[in-house]
Amino acid sequence: MNPVTYHAEDGLAIITIDHPPVNAMSLSVRAGLADAVTAATSAGHTHGIIQCHGRTFVAGGDISEFGKPPQEPHLPDVYQQIEDSPIIWLAAMFGTVLGGGFELAMACDFRLSTATSRFGLPEVNLGLVPGAGGTQRLPRLVGAELAADLCCSGRMISASELLEAGGLDAIVQEPLDVAAKAFLESPSAARTPTSVSQRSVTAVPADFFADQKVKVTKAAKGATAPLDNLRAVEWTTKIPFSEGQPMERQLHLTLRNSEQSVALRHAFFAERLVAKPDAIKNGNVKPFQSIAIVGGGLMGSGIAAACLLAGLEVRMIEVNPQTGISNVDNLLQSALKRGKIDKAGLQKKMSMLQCSDDYSIAAQCDIAIEAVFEDLAVKQTVFKDLAKHLRSDAIIATNTSYINPLDIAADTDNPSRIVGLHFFSPAHIMKLLEIVRTPHTSTDVLATSFAFAKKLGKTGVLSGICDGFIGNRMLAAYRRQADYLLADGASPLQIDNAMRNYGMPMGPYQLQDLTGLQIGYANRKRLAPTRDPAERYIPIADQLCELERFGQRNGAGWYIYEQGSRQPHNDQKVIDLINEYSRQQNITRQSFDESDIQQRLIAVLANEGARILEEGIAERELDIDMVKIHGYGFPRWRGGPMHAAAQAGDDAIRDALNRVITQSPDSWTLANKYALSR
Repeated sequence: MNPVTYHAEDGLAIITIDHPPVNAMSLSVRAGLADAVTAATSAGHTHGIIQCHGRTFVAGGDISEFGKPPQEPHLPDVYQQIEDSPIIWLAAMFGTVLGGGFELAMACDFRLSTATSRFGLPEVNLGLVPGAGGTQRLPRLVGAELAADLCCSGRMISASELLEAGGLDAIVQEPLDVAAKAFLESPSAARTPTSVSQRSVTAVPADFFADQKVKVTKAAKGATAPLDNLRAVEWTTKIPFSEGQPMERQLHLTLRNSEQSVALRHAFFAERLVAKPDAIKNGNVKPFQSIAIVGGGLMGSGIAAACLLAGLEVRMIEVNPQTGISNVDNLLQSALKRGKIDKAGLQKKMSMLQCSDDYSIAAQCDIAIEAVFEDLAVKQTVFKDLAKHLRSDAIIATNTSYINPLDIAADTDNPSRIVGLHFFSPAHIMKLLEIVRTPHTSTDVLATSFAFAKKLGKTGVLSGICDGFIGNRMLAAYRRQADYLLADGASPLQIDNAMRNYGMPMGPYQLQDLTGLQIGYANRKRLAPTRDPAERYIPIADQLCELERFGQRNGAGWYIYEQGSRQPHNDQKVIDLINEYSRQQNITRQSFDESDIQQRLIAVLANEGARILEEGIAERELDIDMVKIHGYGFPRWRGGPMHAAAQAGDDAIRDALNRVITQSPDSWTLANKYALSR
């Protein structure tokens, strides 16, 4: 079926795009649109409407084409054909009008939309600038200041915001086709508007772009596309559209092949594939509406808030019910302040929460999640109590971050309903949900767990059982290598700065101070009896905990913190502790440059990820990348550690691993793909 059709109706040219699922501007759509405009022009129409069928107006370009040579007709040429046409074109919009869809609207003479429409140029999120005039028309339509914001951030704005900025001619009621025809018959359409590309750009303060460059650089955290977009928007204040548009197009095509754009496209597609592991192909989703949560502390209240915000009913079991209710209320109050819900919504959400110290309130729940502290005996007791009260087909999940779910559920009947649901703190905000399957977990339970993650707006990733699952197992390797660097000559600040400059939101030592050193300390003590005696062990973090330096919460960890501040400051006491350890171990401290630190830390992440794949803990490299991006802040513009390692090449990773092993013999197990004998 032709994705673009043209017909005459009531004297108007009507062009309809119908290309499911989101009317993307693929080659067939571009060609069909160009042919339809030519046909309408030949028919002598004076006015016309460009509309879409389906669930949205054009929501962007066809991203699958970005890694291939561009094919004619090129999108900028099609849009210029529309703008140059003698026909007065009206874009009738609904849904999400993004990227190429927004550019199409700006090439038209009039723009109408429904009240619920949203607009944006999200190309920056793929490491690109718009390629069909977006950065050159938008400043001429709504001003350079708003255009710079939208192009550099990729955020969407509402129809009302766009109308206020001058980007829409009207917000109309549905049916949209009727409203569009009425508009073209109204006095508002009697004038012939100046094409957007021929409009002048409203002047901005002399220092606007210099100030924006500072702000955008800070927010970008190493990503380059935001600055490319800012530069392109600035062109509109200096050169005409006829010069700026070809420059934008060439920059767009150049960026398509950049490492950052390739990585961001990898992340984009990985997010769509990660929820479709082979393990759930034949699974059926069990209905769920009521969720039981055991524990009303930090994790339990966060999980409860996430469920309530998703419209699910929550039955919380907490020793002190009032504390649980208060903790959840505080989180929802925060959501209210952030504009996520209104006051009526807050009241409704809280009315869907029941809290008691009696497990019987969970009797009819569909999913139960234990969220108590990391103690095997306590978790086992919770599971036994849940099993006594839940329906026999209800899913029972553990939120453990390290402990084997099989041990937790050892005495629970029907092991096929047991699964790990490892939320990340704060649970109502963090997007990652590790879904941990046991050898007994049924396919239906796994499928339901992924549906549950989607309902909560989270990225569910499948993991098998190992200590720390995917994310924390890799984090342990990362921290261990950082400690080796620390003992041999680097400082916490040097390592943290190196990884921030790599693109991480913070380095390993600032991260430990944020989350609390006591968490890792407890886990290391748990693993001590089984640790290989040949493995190099650095006890400096343990010594800090013994000095009750647990991080930000008590003002001292790897760094010191002023009261009420999260800004880390070097502490000579920590430096002295590190130096004394090196002296006692007869270590001659050496210098490590930033690149060496980065290469070693990324290499151990890649190696641990490869081992996880070889052991069958993860199905695919993309699963590992999604865990690290959404749970640990790995820079999205690097695509995740496995993608970054692939970009660097196996030989570069092997070289870094050789340095790692030379530094700490008998302390690492190499994945087969990185075996140094190759």
